[in-house]
Amino acid sequence: EDPGHKRFLKGIYKHYGIDYPKFYKMSPLSKLGFLASELLVREAGLSGTGPERVAVIIANASSSLHTDSEYQKTVDSTPSPAVFVYTLPNILIGEVCIRNGFKGEGIFFVLEQYDRAFIFDYAELILMSGQSEISLAGWVDINENDDYLADLFLLRL
Repeated sequence: EDPGHKRFLKGIYKHYGIDYPKFYKMSPLSKLGFLASELLVREAGLSGTGPERVAVIIANASSSLHTDSEYQKTVDSTPSPAVFVYTLPNILIGEVCIRNGFKGEGIFFVLEQYDRAFIFDYAELILMSGQSEISLAGWVDINENDDYLADLFLLRL
């Protein structure tokens, strides 16, 4: 049976008329983070900021466990390289950066639970250090039970 997140994510993609064919190959975690960042960046309009001045800081509690489980199912027969590439949570950051051309700091934290203050403080620290003008930061998680949450925000100098 099709998990609810698949219909939900595909529905958002189509509703907003996003044109990025690579979306269909992404893991559920990457799709969720990609869509959340896509809508946030669209709304904020980041023109005027150099791509090397945008940092991406994302955290979650389950790393890429959802995709790791899917990949493990293919190991006994024919391991899937297309699934394997998404067994690293920081691939989500790569997808966001590739889509938007961001070239600044990128970091993915795996935390026990959602700690918005920690993420905010880290994003602010990068801004205050002068490394970036904008931090795209927050929480993106999908677990083995198909529970998911994306909560991203932008901080600017």
